[in-house]
Amino acid sequence: MSSSPRVPHSLPKTAPATPAAVTPMGWMHTARFLTTAAQLHHLPAMDTPEIAFVGRSNAGKSTCINTLTQQKQLAFASKKPGRTQHINLFALGKQGITDAVLADLPGYGYAAVAKMDKLRWQQVMANYLVSRENLTGIVMMCDPRHGLTELDDILLEVIRPRVEQGLKFLIILTKADKLTRAEQAKALSIARLQAGGGDVKLFSALKKQGVDDVAKLLWDWTHPAEGLASPKPAEPIEDEPEALDE
Repeated sequence: MSSSPRVPHSLPKTAPATPAAVTPMGWMHTARFLTTAAQLHHLPAMDTPEIAFVGRSNAGKSTCINTLTQQKQLAFASKKPGRTQHINLFALGKQGITDAVLADLPGYGYAAVAKMDKLRWQQVMANYLVSRENLTGIVMMCDPRHGLTELDDILLEVIRPRVEQGLKFLIILTKADKLTRAEQAKALSIARLQAGGGDVKLFSALKKQGVDDVAKLLWDWTHPAEGLASPKPAEPIEDEPEALDE
């Protein structure tokens, strides 16, 4: 008579699965539309770190946001540059938890937009950039073939006080694939001199150049070590800003 097979007293325990580490690119991919606002007071008050994307029309801002988030149509690229006149907010974070927000601001400097509309939006943007309490960083798009223009310099003057107080700042040189390596190096050197201590990154949506680096930087901005002081917002601008016009 054959004996029955031995049955172990207890099965070996398996270790609980370790959650996959969150990568900056994986985190960026969680971006989803949050809200849109035509006026500053329409934006919800938030204490979540917020990063604003700004730049001249046709600088590649929408393409940059869509590339970073790996979503083709998250940021709307208008067929008529300069006509999108809303601040669009996108939430970041998994499982319904928002741990950061991206703010897509209207492009500036497009000649076809009426002057009164330009002035109104310059006022809204300037007040947003100097007084938005949870603003953690600003990302400026720049086509390196043209460099920073007078319009960009005006915006830099608007945000300079907050940058000096600790607001993070990055210049992204878009469309870097259209430059030779020597031209890229020259554009980097010039932009670093103009960035006032901020970071500068080359970026190409086509070649995916700089995508990981920018995502990592934005992750670091919004997940700082505890105890670091946040920059204080300034008072809203009452006087009409200098026209961001060509």
